Amino acid sequence: MRISDLGPILVIGIGLACSQALSLDGTRAPSDRPLSPVEAFRTGAAAYRTGEKDKAIHSLQYAADNGHALAQWKLGRMYASGDMVPRDDLQAFEYFSRIAKSHADETPGTPQARFVANAFVALGRYYLVGIPNTPVVPDPERAREMFSYAASYFADPVAQYALARLYLQGKGAPLDPRLAARWLLLAAGKGQYEAQAVLGDMLFKGDQIPRQAALGLMWLALARDAATTEDTWIASLYDTAIAKATDEERNKALRLLEDKLKRRRE
Repeated sequence: MRISDLGPILVIGIGLACSQALSLDGTRAPSDRPLSPVEAFRTGAAAYRTGEKDKAIHSLQYAADNGHALAQWKLGRMYASGDMVPRDDLQAFEYFSRIAKSHADETPGTPQARFVANAFVALGRYYLVGIPNTPVVPDPERAREMFSYAASYFADPVAQYALARLYLQGKGAPLDPRLAARWLLLAAGKGQYEAQAVLGDMLFKGDQIPRQAALGLMWLALARDAATTEDTWIASLYDTAIAKATDEERNKALRLLEDKLKRRRE
């Protein structure tokens, strides 16, 4: 074979190499066609799972810049926790803000709606304390707006719990234990164990809402069983309440708990 005959082969080989190189950056398919935001997100998510840092970040950023809400949420979480990237709360805030601005009307109950609600909760937490050395300053009223939207429109239990805490503290919202208890009840009914603990404590003590000791013990028991080992405050609330409860209150709480668990199984 003459050297001149290698020309077409070299051209083909170089073309294939370029196509493969382009596909490795996570934004182009092997056919050299730009990936759609959905395809880029899937590529980034797969690369994240296998620990391919550069490919994961590049693909997710490509998808996020093209409006993919889950990619924006994933990057927000990564920057918030310093996962694969340096921790940057302002960058996380900006990704969550994009979701809130573009996907606030997502249909409740859909898989994507859970991530949109979570973005609103994340923004609420940032507004609550601010981000040091950035334009994001503490703004409890704005935090309440974020929590309230996710709690009411998306019926998100974490948002409902966070909103209840603001009403209990009178922070960014009027001090209103009864309204707080209503939000806690909604969250507790969905299994949000922190809400179960706070509601149970309020019901058992009866100093902010009418006392229902047995019902309070039931919620505290559910919270204790669901809590992690790090949630020592929940175990403490339960231990204090069970020690102060009468035998009648304990027995009634046990019956309430058994009935509730039975309904769950049904």
